[in-house]
Amino acid sequence: MTTPKQDGYYMPAEWHPHQACFMAWPCAAETFAPAPMDLASAHKAAKKCYGEVARAVSRFEPVYMLTNKEDIEETKTICGPDINVIEAQIDDGWFRDTGPTFVINKTGDIAGVNWIFNGWGNRSPHELDNKVAGELLKQLDIKRYDAPLILEGGGIHVDGEGTVLVTEGCQLNKNRNPNMSKAETEEYLREYLNAEKTIWLCGDRNQTVTDGHVDGIASYIKPGRVLLATTDDKNHPDYETFQKNKEIINNTPDAKGRKIEIVEITEPFERLDNGTQVKGLYVNFYMANGGIVLPKFGFPEHDQAALDIFKREFPDREIIQISSRIVLFGGGNIHCITQQQPKAI
Repeated sequence: MTTPKQDGYYMPAEWHPHQACFMAWPCAAETFAPAPMDLASAHKAAKKCYGEVARAVSRFEPVYMLTNKEDIEETKTICGPDINVIEAQIDDGWFRDTGPTFVINKTGDIAGVNWIFNGWGNRSPHELDNKVAGELLKQLDIKRYDAPLILEGGGIHVDGEGTVLVTEGCQLNKNRNPNMSKAETEEYLREYLNAEKTIWLCGDRNQTVTDGHVDGIASYIKPGRVLLATTDDKNHPDYETFQKNKEIINNTPDAKGRKIEIVEITEPFERLDNGTQVKGLYVNFYMANGGIVLPKFGFPEHDQAALDIFKREFPDREIIQISSRIVLFGGGNIHCITQQQPKAI
């Protein structure tokens, strides 16, 4: 069997025009158990937020929401008529991680990479979610590549020009691919994403179910330019991680040999009375056709500062900021629950 690289495919950057956005309904209430409210209320709030995100993205491109048969009517009611609801068998609602990674070739053909999903290191039920990417590609009649690698979509971020950002804390974790070396991992990324340069960041983010996905740490916003989470607060649990990542990016050229420009964005932090950590994951946004769906977390000063940075960096895009604090308690945010399909151009 050939690989995407051998067949001329590559993973495009997220600013490549989109055909559609895919999401999955947050059907697992227990995901949001860390929220400082009863589980039923937390689950209800999460569903409402997913609906808000879906409607925001749908202003710019078609949105398809995958949902279990028993949740179809609820999904349609909460999401509204502009969202296309697809019946599917799913365990949870983190489609960035469970959905296919779409790739494209120079003639505009689209294919999909079907990674192995093991529930973030066997932390969560995943029998259905491990199958959903392949099932969707079959339904869409899109060429499929089955990658022999455990990987989540939130663990990679590309510039579309040969560079991929990943984290050691996640991708080299023994709960993913225990017998695979860093060099072997890079070879798989080269073959299935057509990424010639892998930049390894630190992902030892404190108490995260993902072991530090890169999409909660750094994101490409244009070629040679990365939005990077940072803080001046030495009491922040990720202070040292942020400092190390800044140093790594400053000293590592990309696949084109460019020095990468860093746009720092401050990540606020607080610890609730029940011990739960709340972090402002502003790098975890969705880049739609002509728009940005940006989270806000109830830190007014930082929420506004993040909005100002995005307006400066994306002057030609409409910025929609959505209160998505509830999704944090599940372990991610807006980027984690969305997955773009590139447009054939």
